[in-house]
Amino acid sequence: MGKARILILGGTTEARSLAVALASRADLDVVLSLAGRTADPAPQPVPVRSGGFGGAEGLARYLRDEAIDLMIDATHPFAARISANAAQAAAQSGVPAFALRRPAWTPVEGDDWVSVQSVPQAIAALGATSLRVFLATGRQEAHYADTAPQHHYWVRSVDPVEPPLTAPNVCYIHSRGPFRLEGELEMLRRHGIEVIIAKNSGGAATYAKIEAARQLGIKVIMIQRAEATGLSDVETLEAALNRVDHFASSLMKRGV
Repeated sequence: MGKARILILGGTTEARSLAVALASRADLDVVLSLAGRTADPAPQPVPVRSGGFGGAEGLARYLRDEAIDLMIDATHPFAARISANAAQAAAQSGVPAFALRRPAWTPVEGDDWVSVQSVPQAIAALGATSLRVFLATGRQEAHYADTAPQHHYWVRSVDPVEPPLTAPNVCYIHSRGPFRLEGELEMLRRHGIEVIIAKNSGGAATYAKIEAARQLGIKVIMIQRAEATGLSDVETLEAALNRVDHFASSLMKRGV
């Protein structure tokens, strides 16, 4: 009997943790798919496929051509298009699939959040008066800041923002999480940050800036996730591993 072939759609801490947990299993053949947007991705414990598939049709074709038995969508909570394509491809190909989606952050006592639905809404919510803004949305949507050039921006991303923003007062911070509370407090104090724009990514890797904002009394303009569609989901690595175990044992019983 052959190994169960599993495709993980990745790019997140959860995807890497899942790949680590499954890499040593003799009954599984795991491939991790990365979008290829990061210039120098971290090493991975399983074979990696880099780049897009060509939409839902291309992904469905890949699932059939590579005889994938199970697909796990462990992409970023804001990768809505990829997740929609995954759901559509699973339906088209008949390949079982589920999502590993970390729960969103929720405000606690002391948080000062303004909820918006997109980066453009977040930039608009800054208002007309010049502010010192920590823009922590990643590089792909940072250019929306150009629509409000009166603010002074500190933009943090793994890779450089290309092309650079046209707003006159922009500083770039290149670093990769996870981030620690002490470092975030120091950074926010040093630059005199007055407001943070962040995506509600969930998870621990980037939560320190939210904790730091609470301690320093800094407002956070929080971009909320779009409603996930299509695939059933689990919120923890443990739950995902249980699903994989259940799937692998059912394959063995069928003698596939």
